[in-house]
Amino acid sequence: MMLLDFIFYAFIAVVIIQALFYIFFFTRFTFLKQEKKTLKNIDVSVIICAKNEAENLQNFLPSIINQNHPNFEIVLINDASNDNTLEIMEQFASQHKNIKIVNVKNNETFWGNKKYALTLGIKASKNEFLLFTDADCKPVSKYWIKNMTSHFSKKKQLVLGYGGYLKIKNSLLNKLIRFETLVTAMHYFSFAKLGIPYMGVGRNLAYTKTMFFKNNGFVNHMKVLSGDDDLFVNQIANKKNTSICFSKNGFTESIPKTTFKDWFKQKRRHVSTAKHYKLKHKILLTLIYSSQLLFWVLATILFITAHHWLIVLALFLFRIIIQYYIFRTPSKKLKENDLLVLLPFLEVFLILIQLTIFINNLISKPNYWK
Repeated sequence: MMLLDFIFYAFIAVVIIQALFYIFFFTRFTFLKQEKKTLKNIDVSVIICAKNEAENLQNFLPSIINQNHPNFEIVLINDASNDNTLEIMEQFASQHKNIKIVNVKNNETFWGNKKYALTLGIKASKNEFLLFTDADCKPVSKYWIKNMTSHFSKKKQLVLGYGGYLKIKNSLLNKLIRFETLVTAMHYFSFAKLGIPYMGVGRNLAYTKTMFFKNNGFVNHMKVLSGDDDLFVNQIANKKNTSICFSKNGFTESIPKTTFKDWFKQKRRHVSTAKHYKLKHKILLTLIYSSQLLFWVLATILFITAHHWLIVLALFLFRIIIQYYIFRTPSKKLKENDLLVLLPFLEVFLILIQLTIFINNLISKPNYWK
């Protein structure tokens, strides 16, 4: 009985911690209204690093080329591809004068390192304002460049955007992928508004060339093969220089993985970079995840044993209601409101997958850039 009492009080503490996170952290994004920004016509370099992406470039590059913006270049980086990626790039470049190709060959020192290829692309770009996306992404509107760059100012030199995934009907995996993306976006948008930005996604990210070189680019984490987006943001972002863009015309959309095995590999690469975050970010993220895990584990034990079950049920419902309330508006903002129906199920599934990934990464290192 003493053990169950300990579990019961631990459960109360976990519910309080969870409630505090939802109320004081995630409401920063939940109740945030998109500022009406004046769309600017600044010169922009859109940078896309591709490795064996011939088909995706063929399908999605036109959505970049056809952007409604007066002056932008597209820097296409061929990162030692062994398919016809370079040929596709050259075909587009022959038809559009604003396309520049950077052909990167394998370097013995930086073998298979996307950051090396990106650095060469950034050096080759002619504009101060840089906008990044991936070869398998497409902007959801022709005003993507305008919306993302409208958040630049004298102080704001880093813009965090939202990169969603294509919806696939009747696919549980697709819902799980989009839910994980939604949760991640809620985290980094909320933390940014709180003044402690910690990551961004390379599918939709913008910063200035001056900021890149002033902070020595990727030098501080060049040996970490992943993290060209989140580790760089984690290194340079602060409350003064960071802005967020969540206007619907500023979204990008990517092709999601269609098999659990492929998605699991992808998430292993992403999760492996978190250990290189700043200490305060690691503590907060660990507290968020561990409190989520403990909430479900302790609740399950207390429900099975029926220990103080009425109080446990009340606390359980209290936390679930807060979660639904906090998730409702962000899911609409990011056009993912169809996920709300499955919210508790998707959360449990994601917690278990993240735990499995953490254990796997301890045992063996994940593979990186394609």
